[in-house]
Amino acid sequence: MAIVLGPNRYGKAETRVVRVTRDGGTHRIKDLNVSVALSGAMDDVHLTGDNAAVLPTDSQKNTVFAFAKKHGIDAIEDFGLLLARHFVGSQPSITHARVEIREYGWRRITGGHSFVRDGGEVRTALIHSDAETESVVSGLTDLVVLNSTGSEFHGFVQDEYTTLAPTDDRILATAVTAQWRHRDANASWDDSYAAARDHLLRAFAETHSLSLQQTLYEMGRRVLAERAEICEVRLSMPNKHHFLVDLEPFGMDNDDEVYFAADRPYGLIEGTVLTDDAPDAPSAWN
Repeated sequence: MAIVLGPNRYGKAETRVVRVTRDGGTHRIKDLNVSVALSGAMDDVHLTGDNAAVLPTDSQKNTVFAFAKKHGIDAIEDFGLLLARHFVGSQPSITHARVEIREYGWRRITGGHSFVRDGGEVRTALIHSDAETESVVSGLTDLVVLNSTGSEFHGFVQDEYTTLAPTDDRILATAVTAQWRHRDANASWDDSYAAARDHLLRAFAETHSLSLQQTLYEMGRRVLAERAEICEVRLSMPNKHHFLVDLEPFGMDNDDEVYFAADRPYGLIEGTVLTDDAPDAPSAWN
């Protein structure tokens, strides 16, 4: 039996960089968490400890800071592509770069330089680059949404352990994690992100839901139907259960007005929606 080295990568994870762009008295904030992972001719460092092919992870961190100054930060997809191309193009030993970015939003309070952290979703991007191909996956996480009616759940399998009662009216709430794969590495990233987010929200709001699975599919389908630059959408949606509170012990009716929001356990619904001509992308999501 032979023992061999398998796939591997290394990098600097979670470099927090805040870039302030000052236009007179009006400022703009970009707050990112950047993770870099590189792979290539790395056999020797694993097998013999020879570091000749290794770009230190500290250098990768410093590159993030230097590029934030040198190039500024606009769309996170552009910043990620810039970094990935640099690592592959400047280091002979590096054949593949993976850059993952999370962006934390800030909203201006008043004037030009006071901000409050946006409590909404976090924008994400995942970039892969090598000598032959590039892929960009945009997305978001923690997009919390709720429909107070327009959702049913019935007709499901019932066995000896089933206690859940069918219902034709319930609260449907979830925290959406969505990622969407672009057909190529060329897009108007900010416009595409805003439109995809809007279609996700509209589909959630406008779908009379018989299951969270049905809503998931409709959200992904709506994005693909409306955005030609996107070929695949992956969604992860926990079912944030809301249960009616029994107020009878207090001599009160509860006509679908008072609920208990349970945080766990929860149903977790995940799925992929894609066009039938979506190009293969074996590494795009990893």
